[in-house]
Amino acid sequence: MVTLAIEASNAAPRAKASNYPEPFASRVQGRLKRPLGDLFGLRNFGVNLTELAPAAESALLHRHSRQDEFVYILEGTPTLVTDRGEELLEPGMCAGFPAGGVAHHLVNRTDRTVRYLEIGDRTQGDEASYPVDDLKAVMGADGKWAFTRKDGTPC
Repeated sequence: MVTLAIEASNAAPRAKASNYPEPFASRVQGRLKRPLGDLFGLRNFGVNLTELAPAAESALLHRHSRQDEFVYILEGTPTLVTDRGEELLEPGMCAGFPAGGVAHHLVNRTDRTVRYLEIGDRTQGDEASYPVDDLKAVMGADGKWAFTRKDGTPC
């Protein structure tokens, strides 16, 4: 039977905290994602209830080639860091990132947990670029990310 409704905070956290290889994975330590879309069998887009502990980052600064992303802040005041600058976000604020747009990530520079919804499509052939890190990601046909250095060598 397909799940129709749940209390989002009761959803199980993602089993693996990060797909990034080291030394990058440790930079998102303190991030907890609850993959809500997967619980309902959503295939075209994903929805995560994400928490950032104090000093945690949502991801490395990145942009997607094909995937649009959207975040809606529920609790706390994260800093939105982009390749254009920084902005403090508050509960009720949202931000969107079209494919190929600005590089972005959230950083929790407070002493309180940040909680937000993140929504992104699942377009095949997506790539992620990381302007300040020697990392590149390509989504395979299986929906899993493969990481290399920018020159294509293994991480």
